[in-house]
Amino acid sequence: MSVIDEVIEKVKSKDKDQPEFIQAMTEVMGTLRPTVDKHPEFVKAKIYERIVEPDRAIIFRVPWEDDNQEVHVNRGFRVQFNNAIGPYKGGLRLHPSVNLGIVKFLGFEQIFKNALTTLPMGGGKGGADFDPKGKSDAEVMRFCYAFMRELYRHIGPDTDVPAGDIGVGGREIGYMFGYYKKIVNEHTGVLTGKGLDYGGSLIRPQATGYGVTYFAAEMLATRGVDFKGKAVAISGSGNVAQYAVEKVTQLGGKAVTLSDSSGVIVDEEGINAEKLAFVMDLKGIKRGRISEYVEKYPRAKYFANKSVWDVIKEQGLHIDIALPSATQNEISEDHATALVKNGVMCVAEGANMPSDLGAIKIFQDNNVLFGPAKAANAGGVAVSGLEMSQNSMRLAWTSEEVDARLRGIMKSIHKASLDAAEAYGKKGDYLTGANIAGFIKVARAMLAYGIV
Repeated sequence: MSVIDEVIEKVKSKDKDQPEFIQAMTEVMGTLRPTVDKHPEFVKAKIYERIVEPDRAIIFRVPWEDDNQEVHVNRGFRVQFNNAIGPYKGGLRLHPSVNLGIVKFLGFEQIFKNALTTLPMGGGKGGADFDPKGKSDAEVMRFCYAFMRELYRHIGPDTDVPAGDIGVGGREIGYMFGYYKKIVNEHTGVLTGKGLDYGGSLIRPQATGYGVTYFAAEMLATRGVDFKGKAVAISGSGNVAQYAVEKVTQLGGKAVTLSDSSGVIVDEEGINAEKLAFVMDLKGIKRGRISEYVEKYPRAKYFANKSVWDVIKEQGLHIDIALPSATQNEISEDHATALVKNGVMCVAEGANMPSDLGAIKIFQDNNVLFGPAKAANAGGVAVSGLEMSQNSMRLAWTSEEVDARLRGIMKSIHKASLDAAEAYGKKGDYLTGANIAGFIKVARAMLAYGIV
């Protein structure tokens, strides 16, 4: 049994109640097999065994009071996975599904994603099983204050720099940062995703959506094609999906789907700038449901209680490019088979691990360009890193400067993934290339430190 198999079996045995973490770990470790023979020093130092164990996992209670003075208790998490190349960096997720396994999977993925950005950032993730949906601003504020009353002990601008994720946008970051400042009496870059008025970066809301589109464009260019005239399926309707639609449209593509937890809209005429502005207002300010899109634009269709990928499969919708941007494991093997049948040539992951292992195999077996999340959606954390840099230097760059840096980083990630894939005998395999490129950088740093 190889060292890789031993690590996988050990984690499966120890963490059997954490399926998301086991899935992410199995995918990454499986692609690292080509590194074992080339790097006996990693085997001797037990790098493979060490990298799957977080530096620490912090779990804490979060008691808060609603508007009726009823007390609620949620569970908070912060997993600080690996800081070999820089401070821990990764988002905070507020959603009822949050548990230790999900936070570990996200933090583990973040290690390699952050390494790929070329910026000095380690990997971490956190959050709580609190649902901000349906809560008043005052209730969300009280929860965020209670959450930060514990989290502040474990973070700092040179220790751990959280950001937003599902359920954590500008409102939540503002409340958390305000309370952190009050407790520690410092204005430092301890959180990213801040408002522009108090240390945020231009292009940060757009970064993940823009970045995944830039990455897809780089992949398409290897086959001499681009977005012009292509039908693009995008899932979700939050920041990532919205700004993916915007950039796809700017590059000449036609985004035809969006979704939320209630269902899917299909607009075969394309979601243009005017329609996107409606979606941004609907989901950002009014906090409405995507079903309201068809009330405004009745030529579109709405499918309740379905995912984008269900609808493509059932309706036989032709799709050239897919940008899954909703949540983990949204694309199954059956969905992937339907996408291939319906013409997909490129899949770039805007969400974290949206394609399950069976789906990834279908894409790769059918010569579909597949951009894994840790490479394709690294634009968000890349601009978070740029926000950290601006905070440290006490200055702000223009949107053009940030966007140019973002595009340069996505080009660099694309090249590093292809170069690593070729160097380790997997030419054209973005999944293997991205994992190996990120891993090698972190592993070398761990080796330099000795046994810590």
